[in-house]
Amino acid sequence: MSSMAAQCPISEHESVLARIIRDYFCSPDRQCQVLAGIAVLEQSGHNDRLYYLKSGSMAAYYQETDSSHPVLVFQVEAGMFFGVHSFFAGTFKASTTVIAQTDCELAWIDISTKAVNEDTYGSLSAQFMPVMVSELSKRQQRASLKAVANAQSQQKLFRAEQMTTLGQLAAGIAHELNNAVGVIDSKAQRLQDTLSSWLATYQPDAQPFFDVGLSQGQGVSSSEARSRGRTFEKQHGLSSNKARLLARALPQDADINVWLADLDNALHFWEQGRELHDLQIAAQHAVSIVRSVKQLGGADHERNEHVDINDTLQKSLSLLQGAIRGVTVTQTFGDLPLLVGSSTEFVQIWVNLIKNATEALVDTPSPNIDIYTFTSKGWLIVTIANNGPVIEESVRRKIFQPNFTTRKGGLSFGLGLGLSIVQRLVNEYNGSIAVKSDADITTFRVRLPLGE
Repeated sequence: MSSMAAQCPISEHESVLARIIRDYFCSPDRQCQVLAGIAVLEQSGHNDRLYYLKSGSMAAYYQETDSSHPVLVFQVEAGMFFGVHSFFAGTFKASTTVIAQTDCELAWIDISTKAVNEDTYGSLSAQFMPVMVSELSKRQQRASLKAVANAQSQQKLFRAEQMTTLGQLAAGIAHELNNAVGVIDSKAQRLQDTLSSWLATYQPDAQPFFDVGLSQGQGVSSSEARSRGRTFEKQHGLSSNKARLLARALPQDADINVWLADLDNALHFWEQGRELHDLQIAAQHAVSIVRSVKQLGGADHERNEHVDINDTLQKSLSLLQGAIRGVTVTQTFGDLPLLVGSSTEFVQIWVNLIKNATEALVDTPSPNIDIYTFTSKGWLIVTIANNGPVIEESVRRKIFQPNFTTRKGGLSFGLGLGLSIVQRLVNEYNGSIAVKSDADITTFRVRLPLGE
């Protein structure tokens, strides 16, 4: 690293971030150049600095154990910060290894840096609160987009009937994403604890507004916010922007006068809470996606697990929670012994049968799916029934044939595997699958031998 100076222009109407950059990251004594390939931070190493990347690109990696492969957690681009947690949480211990991907220009503050204009802007932590929330939001947004892209990739593979290949790819993707998403999820929770503790100590009057944003996010629809905003603008003489923001923030049963007493401060801390709320929701969603992908994409399909069939059904329903929204699903699970096999294969079977039932219910006024599990005379039996249209006899005779598909009579098997593959998997466990259908109910019945 070598020292360098930089110009830091000041705009007339500068933002909070622009002021922070000007006040803290323009000192020539705290700037340097970093060559590509140089590690600025080492995971678990000492760090008492908050870095600001002026130009270039860096990457942060997390390694679970000494023998595991480093996982790319996030990219650091120009205008972003890193070292946020170790600096403000006071651990002074880097949680990731950060390496320059290109030649970079860096600026930093350290633990000896004093707050600038503390009487006006508050302590160092208070001034940097928007930076902390914004920085983690940027990283989480990127991780969420990556998780969604991977989920979409899985759907394409399903349609191509490449279940074996899908299993291998999904396992690899989930392995790469799991640590990254887990770190973001835990850091979001830790950031919430840190900010809540700080507010309780230093700005207790602001904490209720922060808590509203954190617990509720934006509690009203956009149309409702516009309508309320116009009312607030007329009644209280507010600018349209502030009125609209207050309309988004103010709970229906809240006293508006409490907010109006110091509106700028109230809205500021509500926005910080809302940003963290959105960050946590996105993190939880990403974790759910990764878990679903991991369940579908086992590293192999060796049939040597002791499998809880009820548990595989629950995991299948979790995976399909978006598809079954609006459908009443009744689960009546018996006390079942464990089967030796592959949990991944059983999840594949149930996902396809439940998805098939869901698609058959598109035009049904009160859609229902009933799932039963029980044992009888040496067999474990699973039935998945729906109240959709009847499947005609001519269709029932063909639905287990390879490449057979139809949308007539309510049958719509859309995952791309085909009932023939479901039947093949069941047969490989020395089981059987059958379908019955009439005007009231369609039932798929799977029988699996209990073994010795």
